Amino acid sequence: MESIRIDKWLWAVRLFKTRSQASEACKGGKVKINNQNTKPSKEIKEGDVIDVQQGIVHKKVEVVKIIKNRVGAPLAVECYKDKTPKSETDKLQVLKRMNSEFRPKGFGRPTKKNRREIERLKNVEDD
Repeated sequence: MESIRIDKWLWAVRLFKTRSQASEACKGGKVKINNQNTKPSKEIKEGDVIDVQQGIVHKKVEVVKIIKNRVGAPLAVECYKDKTPKSETDKLQVLKRMNSEFRPKGFGRPTKKNRREIERLKNVEDD
């Protein structure tokens, strides 16, 4: 059976942008293999369940295929089965909506009055 380092696999399937970020997550206790903390050098094989904490989102994936090199996103998705609960993906959607302002397409730039209203609303939320 084939195996590969966990940090390299996490990078190859695009769960982390860089391999060093994947290594740091492993060292920091953000990555677990079969509910056990792991080091970046730990070997994984097909069928392992990996828990990854990225910010406030807790992802859970099952290894379907071992790859050694980074591949395009459509191919990377085929290498794991996403077992993340829907509540975790909802957290990410809510966070994205909170961090951006919605302006309907075609409304153009905000006027000075609109900008002042936006700033006033932002200041109220910060307090």
